[in-house]
Amino acid sequence: MSDEKAAASAVDSGPAPGSRRPGGRTARTRAAVRDAVLTGLAEQGFPGLSVEYVAERSGVHKTTLYRRWGNVEGLVVDALELAGEDSWAPPDTGSLRGDLRALLRETADSFRDPAQAAAPTAFIAAAFQSPRAANALRAFYSERFARCGEMVLRAVERAEIPHGTDAGALIRAASAPLFLRLFITREPVDEGLADQAADAALAAALAGVFTGPAQPTLTADGTATRTPASTG
Repeated sequence: MSDEKAAASAVDSGPAPGSRRPGGRTARTRAAVRDAVLTGLAEQGFPGLSVEYVAERSGVHKTTLYRRWGNVEGLVVDALELAGEDSWAPPDTGSLRGDLRALLRETADSFRDPAQAAAPTAFIAAAFQSPRAANALRAFYSERFARCGEMVLRAVERAEIPHGTDAGALIRAASAPLFLRLFITREPVDEGLADQAADAALAAALAGVFTGPAQPTLTADGTATRTPASTG
């Protein structure tokens, strides 16, 4: 039986990587594998990544990788899920304009630095080649946008923007010009573009473009729920 067939059988009967105990050796193994996947994506891209490469780079035996993750696709998906478990928090400058500008400048800076940009760029490329990677990427950014919703909720509390502003819609609109240039037109991004995108999104929010019948709120664990917006 080939390694791939053996792996498929083992994965069907075993728990997913994310369902295992978060501490101890399992956590260290998962982190080592994640780091190897990130390095491999940065160096070779999704098409060039292999289980053999991850095994050599991480020090985790190939049989273990096949048993827990199944294939390269499973490795990439779990790396994205683990990346989403970090402690990153959105800016808190005291104003929505400042928060949006800081957030988008951070995004622009990260993609201008080749060392930082390689892995997320490869993740996005992988999403075009793998439905599972695409689902994981959507989940990653949805969770990131939910965290950024805190900026919008603070702005509503400060009466900077209308009550009922849809946080997700505002953050996506602010980010869109950067990702358009980065991944569609392949144009450079800089702080000037980041500030322009932030100011445009804020102007739209002030005009009520993102208000609607429901708005997202954040629970204590950072997840987003939607509750009816007040009409008063």
